[in-house]
Amino acid sequence: MTLLKTKLLTKLCGLVCSATIFSASAQILPSAPQINAKGYFLVDYTTGKVIAEGEADTKLAPASLTKMMTSYVIGVEIEAGNIAPTDMVTISEKAWAKNFPGSSVMFVEVGKQVSVDDLNHGIIIQSGNDACVAMAEHIAGSESAFADLMNAHAEKLGMTNSHFINSHGLDTDEHYTTPRDMATLGAALIRDVPDEYALYKEKSFTFNGIKQYNRNSLLWDASLDVDGIKTGHTSEAGYSLVTSATKDDMRLIAVVMGTDSERARKVESKKLLNYGFRFFETITPYKAGDSFADQRIWMGNKETVSLGILEDTPITIPRGQRKNLKANFELDKTLEAPLAKGTKVGTLFLELDGEEISQYPLVTLEEIEEGSFFSKIYDYLRLQIMQ
Repeated sequence: MTLLKTKLLTKLCGLVCSATIFSASAQILPSAPQINAKGYFLVDYTTGKVIAEGEADTKLAPASLTKMMTSYVIGVEIEAGNIAPTDMVTISEKAWAKNFPGSSVMFVEVGKQVSVDDLNHGIIIQSGNDACVAMAEHIAGSESAFADLMNAHAEKLGMTNSHFINSHGLDTDEHYTTPRDMATLGAALIRDVPDEYALYKEKSFTFNGIKQYNRNSLLWDASLDVDGIKTGHTSEAGYSLVTSATKDDMRLIAVVMGTDSERARKVESKKLLNYGFRFFETITPYKAGDSFADQRIWMGNKETVSLGILEDTPITIPRGQRKNLKANFELDKTLEAPLAKGTKVGTLFLELDGEEISQYPLVTLEEIEEGSFFSKIYDYLRLQIMQ
């Protein structure tokens, strides 16, 4: 049967719109700012829309950004019930703080017992290398076995350009990641282990009488609503920062890797976040279950069937361009009864500036039963004539 292509061009407010997509007063979208880093990446968490990137797939030393994966594994293990925050962990000689002179530590002492909850705080807030080793041994028996777990999770998440050798991120051969992969990991923390991610906004943690502050200075920045994620620094890696912030219904994840200083990683991260929030927005033109169109159906107990989508349609677009969005749909075939509710009958497309930006399955929002014998004969004849 000939494919029926039905286009319904509308403004999302439901009014008929003209053929011109951008008006003369449309906002000019500037290029992304220049970012002084070895690599960077800015993405919308909800839609996956990449807003800005540079050397996003270049393999770089992650330094303490590694602890995001250590934290992710911990969060998954807690969610699965394999460990509990109240579990006590005996600190081994390998996890002793004295093994990490001149680097970030939680100041755990060999032979002492420390709770998973405290070690978790020490990893996320204090960036403790000693706490990482302690948790790696507690979960997997050894740090090398834990690294295998890290790499397995990285593969599952689609982090195709990452490889982990240890749990803390001190420089070593074959320990690398990319800005894009770090954004993927940041999104996984927020999505998969929300209780774990909630720790990233805490500004300080005191252990063994020593109070240390979260190194993510953007948590104190009143101009942004930042609730994570992690800093990193070694002489090889430079200064790096993965950040997530929200504004209205939009959440962005920014990755800046390999800047020259603590101040630089903060400044460059703010550049990305401010650009994303200033010039883009995330909207949901249609909600799951919303009726998009009423379409003719043949040989049914009704003449039309209501069509819509089964999922929300969040999209990221240049700010102020919602009024210029257009929608169309294509039917897979002529609609004939009977049709069950939720049957896929076509595809809904969203377009901006003449380009397709998203598509969703178009389904029936109601059940249509067969009509009477005579109505079916009548519709059948009419359909044959039309074809």
